[in-house]
Amino acid sequence: MARPTMAQDIERRIKELILERRLAPGDALPTEGELMDLFEAGRVSVREALKSLQAVNVVEIRRGYGTFVGSLSLSPFAEGLAFRAAVRHRRGEPGLAELMKVREALEAGLVGTVAAGVPQDGLDVLRALVARMEAEAADSGRVARATDRAFHLALYAALDNHLLSEVLDAFWAAMDRVREDVDDGHQDPAVTCAQHREIVNAVAAADGERAVRAMRTHFDGIRARLAAG
Repeated sequence: MARPTMAQDIERRIKELILERRLAPGDALPTEGELMDLFEAGRVSVREALKSLQAVNVVEIRRGYGTFVGSLSLSPFAEGLAFRAAVRHRRGEPGLAELMKVREALEAGLVGTVAAGVPQDGLDVLRALVARMEAEAADSGRVARATDRAFHLALYAALDNHLLSEVLDAFWAAMDRVREDVDDGHQDPAVTCAQHREIVNAVAAADGERAVRAMRTHFDGIRARLAAG
């Protein structure tokens, strides 16, 4: 196993510093010079470490202002997922199918729990999104991916789990990247709308088993549509 470079060691130590000082996104980090003194390291190694951490949203470098804790968002994770799946898809490998399986496992595993506790305002949001799907279907003959995406994110909002929302959205972003190469013209908007309305009805009835069945039926439909494409 190769030894970490000086820059990699500094990356690790900057992360430890953020944890030790209990810093949050947007909080200021020591200046470049202070980091050099703190870690007894050269300017080149410190800059290399900061640039690597900036690429994954751990730090944010603002020219003329300093260095701050980054957003810590999962966008680099989503981009990595998307690129990996896109490469495999272009090679004729099941990159999109693998993404679908993981997303289905997450959503079908969670929707039963969600069914027990969506408040009325959450149900109103979901019903409004289904109504938007129906309007889109009537107007253009298809449901917009953005509306579908918003529905699935809103469905799990009641869990109040920010990490979960980011992970699910990362899978959506990755799937959208790969689906650019897939003909999605086989969508039956009436079926899509009916499947989402059944998910809402199951959740509104607090029927976890029904919600899981509805979600799996929805994913079965997506798989069949993509296979036909």
